[in-house]
Amino acid sequence: MGENMNEIVPIENIAPLIYYIRGQKVMLDRDLAELYGVETRNLKQAVRRNIDRFPEDFMFELSKDEFQNWRSHFVISNRDKMGLRHPPMAFTEQGVAMLSSVLRSKTAIHVNIQIMRAFAKLRQLIFDNAELRKEIEDLKTETEGKFQVVFQALDQLLTEDEKPKKKIGFTAKEQEEKYGDHLG
Repeated sequence: MGENMNEIVPIENIAPLIYYIRGQKVMLDRDLAELYGVETRNLKQAVRRNIDRFPEDFMFELSKDEFQNWRSHFVISNRDKMGLRHPPMAFTEQGVAMLSSVLRSKTAIHVNIQIMRAFAKLRQLIFDNAELRKEIEDLKTETEGKFQVVFQALDQLLTEDEKPKKKIGFTAKEQEEKYGDHLG
């Protein structure tokens, strides 16, 4: 079954359905319903029947402003707008995990496992990205210090080039002024 589970919904198909709303990574009811193979209204109904399992940090409904903002970011066909007359429910990772206990189907369980893997993969990517960013900043700081020394040396050389040079040796006129006519 391990191979088949990956075929149900590949993680690559789930990741684009995870949005960042209210500072949290969430999935919307319509996307989850599609993944689970149920109608959005049935998913919402199951959640409302078990609302005690979905505190605000597990699930919240988008406000009118959030909903309009979300809709404006996506090109939605008229067919897709049909299911979006009401603001969607947004489920955090914990809320998605809770859905499998509410929907109670094998498909919901397997899809949830894939969704949890997608959330974990996103967390790892964010962590890896943060580590890479730190390494780049460290390298930048280190090289800036080294280049600062080079730039200071170049500045010093340039300022020395701008100063008038003292001539080496004497001209005939300078010799005459210094020693008079008795040299020649």
